[in-house]
Amino acid sequence: MTETTSRTSIRTGILPAILVCAAAPAFFVLEIPWLGWVLLALGIGAAWFVERGRVTASEPSLTRDLSLIAIGLLIVSIIPLAAELDNLAMLRFTLALGGAVAVPYVISRFVYRDRAISFPWRTRKRWGRLQWGWLVAVLVLGWLILPFYFITSGVYQNWPVVDSPELIARLFVGVGAVGIWDELFFICTVFALLRRHFPDMIANLLQAIVFVSFLWELGYREWGPLLTIPFALLQGFIFLRTHSLAYVVTVHLLFDAVVFAVLVHAHNPGLLPIFLV
Repeated sequence: MTETTSRTSIRTGILPAILVCAAAPAFFVLEIPWLGWVLLALGIGAAWFVERGRVTASEPSLTRDLSLIAIGLLIVSIIPLAAELDNLAMLRFTLALGGAVAVPYVISRFVYRDRAISFPWRTRKRWGRLQWGWLVAVLVLGWLILPFYFITSGVYQNWPVVDSPELIARLFVGVGAVGIWDELFFICTVFALLRRHFPDMIANLLQAIVFVSFLWELGYREWGPLLTIPFALLQGFIFLRTHSLAYVVTVHLLFDAVVFAVLVHAHNPGLLPIFLV
């Protein structure tokens, strides 16, 4: 959050931000597009109303930043997010998800003339013992929890059957690519834009609403939010501590590696006899 942001602007700006972020569950959980459109319009309109004439050229504009989030959500919402592995589906995912990151970035950089969105891949600090330890913990926790979640709840059936080397390879690529995109959009775009206007805790909670809603339509249903909500919040917190896109992507890819293995195991019992369930 910038030093110029006052308590008054936080109080008046939180409702527009909530309305925009609430469009995500409208799109991806309730699957009611018109409700998502209405929430986006209300949120951006409310932001414009509360800051009209009050924002100087040197200050971040809540209206503009929420509009960038809205553009990303609209682009993602135009495609069904059910996991599919055919060529057309993978192309559809590539164009929509790629556009949801690229279009807000281009508008921010070349239309709004600011650097609100960036992708700080590396930092000059080496990963410490705690960071390396967390990577190991992610693998262990994933190995213990994810098979139980996917198999006992039956949500593995939200992903297509992978019973051939080609389909397994496609699943591996798809799971990894979406995991990288998650961090580019939810952390480097949504979270970064919200942090310009709200304290880190509030911004993190708001980005988690968007993050978890997307994961719900992707397939993490039943009691999945009990896993995805802490994961989304932790990813935001880790990014705040490390300022390293490389690290949060590594965490996510390790998590997704276990997800991939569990899905292969669930659809092909006995193929990967490394899990307890």
